[in-house]
Amino acid sequence: MLSNSAHSDSNHRNGVYYLADEAAMLDFGNNFAPFLQIGLIVTLIGNLGAGKTTLVRGILHGLGYQGIVKSPTYNLVEIYKISRLYLYHFDFYRFADFHEWEEAGFREYFNSTSICFVEWPEKTGNLLPSADLEFSIEILEAGRNITIKTGTDAGKRCLEHWRNQKKT
Repeated sequence: MLSNSAHSDSNHRNGVYYLADEAAMLDFGNNFAPFLQIGLIVTLIGNLGAGKTTLVRGILHGLGYQGIVKSPTYNLVEIYKISRLYLYHFDFYRFADFHEWEEAGFREYFNSTSICFVEWPEKTGNLLPSADLEFSIEILEAGRNITIKTGTDAGKRCLEHWRNQKKT
């Protein structure tokens, strides 16, 4: 369930959710985590400081990860192993040319045995595989709006299962 500081807007189907603060962002990620399936690619859209890494931190904690969750801005990727799951958190903000993605050898990380979160996916041109889910985070005067879009059937199933759980 969403915390009291997070709620869906009046049109539930459009996938826009208001998050009042950092705690709500962490809670949102924590609650979404159990519905993620291996093989998913999730893009994270938002300006600097929007809360993309905070959302991933909440998701990782929801998956049972207890360690420190760092922004991958300088390393380009942070790798988390949770039981047999590999979760890769990419940040391509520093890419000057989309070919850097190909040259970095990241293609192999996007496979059916991992979950990939990608900040700044537009920096890869059209080289990145299609996203199953897209989380767009908009900075408001107070809080954030997060919009969830689906790009594949796997993403649609994940979002639908999460929405069905929230209704109970």
